[in-house]
Amino acid sequence: MNLVSQLAEITGNIHVALAAFGAAISIGIIGMKAAEATGRNPGAAGAIRNIAIILAALVEGIVFFALFLWNGK
Repeated sequence: MNLVSQLAEITGNIHVALAAFGAAISIGIIGMKAAEATGRNPGAAGAIRNIAIILAALVEGIVFFALFLWNGK
């Protein structure tokens, strides 16, 4: 293997790791802000929970796209 193919393989692995790391941070922020919003307005807890779950699922979709596009061996 030459240097270019090794760098391409490393780059392919790094984009999956960065997508997973970004998704983990994003889901943490979504949970933090949802808890904060529920604390400010307890009456809207159900709506806030539903929106937070939907947003977390969309963020997790980014990782699945990265895994799908990764052609790991």
